[in-house]
This record gives sequence, C-alpha cells and structure tokens, in this order.
Amino acid sequence: MAFSSYRRGDSKKVLDEELAAVHRAGLIEVEKVDRAPIDSFDTGPALRFPRQAQFHPLQYLTGLTTATLREGGKVFTATHATKFEGRSSARVETENGSVVTCDAIVVATNSPVNDLVAIHTKQAPYVTYVIGVHIPAGSVPRALYWDTPDPYHYLRIQTAKENKAGAHDVLIVGGEDHKTGQENDANRRYGILERWTRERFPQMVEVEFRWSGQVMEPVDSLAFIGRNPLDADNVFIATGDSGQGMTHGTIAGILLTDLIQGRKNDWESIYDPSRITLRSLPEFARENINVAEQFADYVTAGDVDALNEIEADEGAIMRHGLSKIAVYKDSSGKVHKLSAVCPHLGCVVAWNSFEKTWDCPCHGSRYDARGRVYNGPANSDLTPVDS
Repeated sequence: MAFSSYRRGDSKKVLDEELAAVHRAGLIEVEKVDRAPIDSFDTGPALRFPRQAQFHPLQYLTGLTTATLREGGKVFTATHATKFEGRSSARVETENGSVVTCDAIVVATNSPVNDLVAIHTKQAPYVTYVIGVHIPAGSVPRALYWDTPDPYHYLRIQTAKENKAGAHDVLIVGGEDHKTGQENDANRRYGILERWTRERFPQMVEVEFRWSGQVMEPVDSLAFIGRNPLDADNVFIATGDSGQGMTHGTIAGILLTDLIQGRKNDWESIYDPSRITLRSLPEFARENINVAEQFADYVTAGDVDALNEIEADEGAIMRHGLSKIAVYKDSSGKVHKLSAVCPHLGCVVAWNSFEKTWDCPCHGSRYDARGRVYNGPANSDLTPVDS
C-alpha cells in the first residue's frame, strides 16, 4: 500500500485534488481514508493506493542483468560515453576510444548528457536527504508513505537481519529537498528529519544511516521517456524520475522497446519528452528564472580570500582576477585548483561539504572533489587550473 497524507492544518483541497487526478487517470481503486494505518500519530485524512510493490533495487538489477546476458546482451561498467550520433549510422563514442554502432540509442543517464538545453529547461535538479532509523520489528505497518507539505517527506520499511540487539526494522525517512548547489547545510536538514521522525515515531531508537541523492523534478511531475527532442528519430531518453526510478525504469523498458520496434504504445503521448503542458507553465517559468539568477555568481566575491582559510578535505570558491576557481585542499594539505565554470552551460559550481562534491546550481551537474564529473548533464570534467 502507498499512502499520501497531509498534516493537521494543511489544506484539505490538496488531498481532494490528488484524489480527483488519480481517478481521472483511471486509478479507481484509490480511495480516501480517515488516516494512514500508523498507531503512533494521527496522520489525518489520506489517500490509499492498493496493490503496491516494494523491490530491493540491487536484487532487481541483478535479475535484469542476468536476463540481459542470458539473451545475448552485453553490459559494460566504468565506461564513459562521450559522444552520441543518431540517424542511419548511429554510434556512441567512449572515452577510451571504443565505438559502439547500433540501430537505436537510449540515453538513460538520470539527466541526459547528450543535450544542452532541450530537456534541461523542463526539469530541475534537487538534492534529497534520507535517514535510516532503528525501530522495533513490526511496529510500523509495511507500506510506502508520503505527505504533501513543502518540503515533503516520504518513508518506507526495510526489514533488517537480526543482530545481538534483537530483531528490528529500519524506517527509511527522506525529504527536506533543496535545489542542487544552492544550499550547503546537510547536517541541519538531517537534524530536521530526525526531529520530524521522533515526533511521529517515538519508538525510534537511533539513526543508523544517513545519505543524500539527486532527483530530477519535471515541471509537470511526469517523467520524460521517448524520442529525444531536436534529435534523430532513433535517439531516445529516459529521465525525470522524480524519485520514482524503479517505476519509471520499468516503464521505460516497456515503452522504449515498443517505440524502437515500431509498435504502438498508449503511454507514448503521456511521457513524450516533447510535450508542453499549459498547467505547468508557471512552474516552468519559476524554475528557469531561478536558473538565470545563478549567473549572478560571476560578479560576487569568493567563499574565501586566502588558501589558509580552507580546511583539510574541504573546498571553496575563490576569485582569481576576473574569473572564479574551485579550490580543494585534500587531507594531506595538497591544493587542487579547477575552473569553477560548469562545462555544460557555464554556471559557477558550489562546494558540497557533506558529499565532498562540486555541484552546479543551474542544471545539477556534479563533480568529485578533484573535478571528475559523475552526474550530468555535463559530460566532461572541470578544467584544471595551473597554480
């Protein structure tokens, strides 16, 4: 089961609008209930989505990989694709010089790395925070839960193996999102998540895990799965997961297979990356105004004025004449200088002290402390700067 609830004092209209939307989509089994089945606090009215499933991501991927290899497919890891060309002689070039030729290309890199603008104006990158807390086994009914405030929260149960402390479950609680590269206060947000959880689940024992991740939020809240806009007809993308990657990955596997094989699929127009939704135009405008505002970083001062202000295993932006550089001081005290300009569209990156990364506040490109790209839409590293 999945429950969408709202806190006391939140507008009842939000839940009623959600219910109307899912019924319009044909999900007639969704129902409004007085509260979610949690004894420790009163959630208030909620929507109940029956017949949901919970998969273990790594086990699911292991199964998919096994099936791929069994059917003659090949899987290559640690392989950086650098160039994508569609049309009759479709090909993908890799960093080590190898080339893959094919009939169709699917770019499923979370945020597409083959586009400069087409999709990136229609979705926004957000960092989300997650904690895993120890709770007594069976004390929270197994379901997927989320609420509707802003920032929102979501939770699920993971059964843990019995240890010397006895059997217990892990309650996974996430939320407190913010635009990537625009905040650097992870510990504060983890603190908020812990307080939020303790208030509602007093049986909570301790926080066992903490992590963060990036999600792509489409302006109309629906994934982009299909032919890539402004590209050859045989280049496809899957992006805009909005935290629903397990679901959208499965949908993409079905939908894109049909499109490549020339078969009709009723989902094609729903997830069409070229779609324009009038109701989402205000959100589209808001997100892109926010992106434009980030270019003001070119004329601001740096985070620090001198290298001795940067602690070991930390980074900071420094002004260097008319430009800005990203400076990382490793644990031994060695300084690494990089251009602070994101290769995607030229925004100035920001230091993430919790993940030890450089994050682009415009479209969510992320780099490790020494400038190696690991999250698109950028597809190349930050440029080293001579000392």
